[in-house]
This record gives sequence, C-alpha cells and structure tokens, in this order.
Amino acid sequence: VQLQASGGGLVQAGGCLRLSCKASGAITSVFNSKAVAWFRQAPGKQRELVASVTRVGTTNYADSVNGRFTISRDNAHKKAYLQMNGLKPEDTGTYYCNNYPDPSWLWGQGTLVTVSS
Repeated sequence: VQLQASGGGLVQAGGCLRLSCKASGAITSVFNSKAVAWFRQAPGKQRELVASVTRVGTTNYADSVNGRFTISRDNAHKKAYLQMNGLKPEDTGTYYCNNYPDPSWLWGQGTLVTVSS
C-alpha cells in the first residue's frame, strides 16, 4: 500500500488547513480493516503520533492537538483526512499518514505544514 498526503502549506498562526491522505495499491477491504493515523515530524525531532481513527470511526488525539484537530476517514475511497484549526507554530512539520498502531504501509513523502507566528 502506498500513501500520498497532500494539503499542506504555509499558514499564519490561528489559521486552518485540511490534509488528505490517499491509499493506493490496496483493495478497499485492506484499507478498511486497519486503523489509520496521522503522524508528524518537526525538523530535528522524531516522528510523533498526532491522531488516529479506528476502522469504525473511534478517534484519539495527542494532547497537543486535542480540541483543535479532527481526523476522519472515507473508507469507500481509501482516504483519511486531518482538519487542523487554530494552528500554532509548534504544529510546523511534515505530516504523514499510515496504518496504526504498527505502521506497515509504505511511508509517502508527506506534506509540509509551516505555521508562521
């Protein structure tokens, strides 16, 4: 399974972005059988979990984004989304999606989010 994330960009603090992740190379049932998560990696730091959504839609968020970010998925189209509101400079980084909790799909290039103060 290959993953393509998109939707990143440069935004001022307090702004919003919506990230999309498209899974290709897998049949729908494979995508639907897995929880999906968004991860991010800031410059010089390790990749960290941002949010996850189970195959039935149960969500979980890192404390740092809880209340500001919303993860969702579209199983029919093998997509996942991350709505990011109230962005802060510390949200800057490259965002990736993968299955969860043991990422096993091919990591894509990710999408860069830059939040200016």
